[in-house]
Amino acid sequence: MSSFPPRECGIATFTKDLTTAMDKEYNPEIKSKILAINDNGTSIYNYPKKVVKRINEEEMEDYLNRANEINKSPQIKLVNIQHEYGLFGGDWGIYLLPFLELLKKPVIVTMHTVLPRPKEKLRKLTKAISKKADGIVVMTKNSADILEKEYGVNRKKISVIPHGVHHIAYPSKSRAKRKLNLSGRIILSTFGMLNRDKGIEYAIEALPEVVKQYPKVLYLILGATHPLIRKHEGEKYRNKLKRLIKKHKLEKHVKFYDKYLALNELIDYLKATDIYISPTLNPIQAVSGTISYALSCACPIISTANQYAKDVINHERGILVRFRQADDIKKALLETLSDKTTRREMKKNTYFYSRHMTWQNVALSYFKLFNDFAKIVPRQKDKLPPINLSYIASLTDQFGMIQFANHTKPDPHSGYCLDDNARALLGLAQYYRQKQLKSTLNSIELYLKFIKFAQKTNGKFNNFISYQKTYIDQSESEDTFGRAVWVLGYIISADHLPDYIRKQARTMFNKTIKWMTEMQSLRTVSFTILGLCCMVESEPNPELSNMIKRLSDKLTRRYNSQIKQSANNNWPWFEDCLTYSNYKLPEALFRAYQITKNKDYLHIAETSIKFLNSITFEKKDYFASIGQDGWYFRNGQRSYFDQQPEDTASAVEALITAYEITKKKHYLEKAKFAFNWFLGKNHLNQMIYDEATGGCYDGIGKYSINFNQGAESTISYLLARLAMDKIK
Repeated sequence: MSSFPPRECGIATFTKDLTTAMDKEYNPEIKSKILAINDNGTSIYNYPKKVVKRINEEEMEDYLNRANEINKSPQIKLVNIQHEYGLFGGDWGIYLLPFLELLKKPVIVTMHTVLPRPKEKLRKLTKAISKKADGIVVMTKNSADILEKEYGVNRKKISVIPHGVHHIAYPSKSRAKRKLNLSGRIILSTFGMLNRDKGIEYAIEALPEVVKQYPKVLYLILGATHPLIRKHEGEKYRNKLKRLIKKHKLEKHVKFYDKYLALNELIDYLKATDIYISPTLNPIQAVSGTISYALSCACPIISTANQYAKDVINHERGILVRFRQADDIKKALLETLSDKTTRREMKKNTYFYSRHMTWQNVALSYFKLFNDFAKIVPRQKDKLPPINLSYIASLTDQFGMIQFANHTKPDPHSGYCLDDNARALLGLAQYYRQKQLKSTLNSIELYLKFIKFAQKTNGKFNNFISYQKTYIDQSESEDTFGRAVWVLGYIISADHLPDYIRKQARTMFNKTIKWMTEMQSLRTVSFTILGLCCMVESEPNPELSNMIKRLSDKLTRRYNSQIKQSANNNWPWFEDCLTYSNYKLPEALFRAYQITKNKDYLHIAETSIKFLNSITFEKKDYFASIGQDGWYFRNGQRSYFDQQPEDTASAVEALITAYEITKKKHYLEKAKFAFNWFLGKNHLNQMIYDEATGGCYDGIGKYSINFNQGAESTISYLLARLAMDKIK
């Protein structure tokens, strides 16, 4: 229940963005429909099909009729009211109360304004709305505090879900300026529907001294006049601003874009903005879509210290100034423009602060709340993002895949790692089975060539190579050896690949055979088993089958040894600790059973994966891999944080393998559940896969995401995503 486009209104835009995000995530299981609020019954709007009902804000009968219609509809499970006091009819929007009195469906009210120190009439109205609501959403902790302290609302009833922002890749300011023909200018901007409350005159009055010192400054005032303001007083405010610009001779430094901006236009201008200015005059403003959007486009922000700005802006992201003080804005601009290093850091800080605010994450939070009251659909979400290889391509140069990234920018100085290039080869080779594109084949050839470069004459592998190729780490990693064998085994068995590629892989593989049984690391043993099983499954080979048995027996001996040491068999695992890639151990035994039909392998695979599941699925709402900031030692405390994409991917692959071999559906359900860790089903309720880039964040800590998108994380996501395609 809200205003909705084409009505020009910030609440309308918010509602469109929220419902679009929810539909993207959950359609066709659920569909959002709109009960649109029309202003005064005089305007006609050509609404989209999503709008199924309307209310004229001053028609009390409309409120009563719509409530009765909603009550009679079995398809409507819950009503979310986007609340602003001026949106509904009557004094302070009191016409909403009879609607709530009649409504028998669960109601969540999103409060866009929470006023401190209210007059008694407003206090009573807000308390009445809060009492009728099953849940209340506010966008900042400060608003939640006010509702609790000033209005007496039970804190358990209040959820804090931030204002959403659009998910864009970290922007290049120079590229954005070129697109808009603004190259060479220092861009300041303010956007939104023009009205006197914007305080733009104070930003203009701050500019003369700024322009003297920085003559390339250009201040863009983006947006049309608010339709209600235009209706009552025309363009008085805009004309006032134009006179002020002329008075200070700023015609070359201040420009209007007098238009209700489409989303893509707005994003383009914000991407090009060096500093965003929010000189609003309303100190009790509880939320600001304009500031939120500016944060998401990496804009350092200068804002008056309203309620919302104080919640989201600190010295790392911008500067707060006093109301109606042009001199404060001038000083803040000069300070920010004079320090390029600080400004560059502010850009990063604003962008990464806003990642929890993306509409995807906001939609996840809203749906979780809705589901608490309406049980709309099962919590399991099966919708998969399309596969996007663009970020993998950006991490790859003519030699191989670069190991790390600073946020989304590849870091060449980090060099190359064989583990990453082996994973990339495996992922691209699996993807090539789906889509046989020349570009994908070129990447497969490149990563295979890297492995050949990294292989030593004795058959083992160098893992790290510097960017300049001047340094090659000569130490021999068993895990690197095992991953290379696994990938080479898959390539040899992949009949969808050209013969010349499989032949090259076989040549490299043959050099490794003499070392296989000497490996002691259980993960190396497991990786090797996986590679051998690929080969034997496609082409029976007694020698390799015997190798699978010898390596699998090594796993079972270690498992049985641990069982003997474990009191009451309460630690049915291969080692006395759970560290990384744990799921690869039972996965290897599932595959070994498939080849050998040895039921001991199957028994241990099922027993050990059941034990591992009991730990990683102990949280009913989300999968939680073993955290790498301490791991989990027998008789100790497990670590929950610094969870890595590689571990989640290992779980998904192993559980799908278990399902393929045993046909037990609980493995399939757990695989889906684990994969959703990437899509927001984690303790932070945030997306780990970045749909804007096609990359994957490097992990999640206790309170925040690691925003770097390195090779291991990105390829791990791809492998998990490809594994999910096996069960469509």
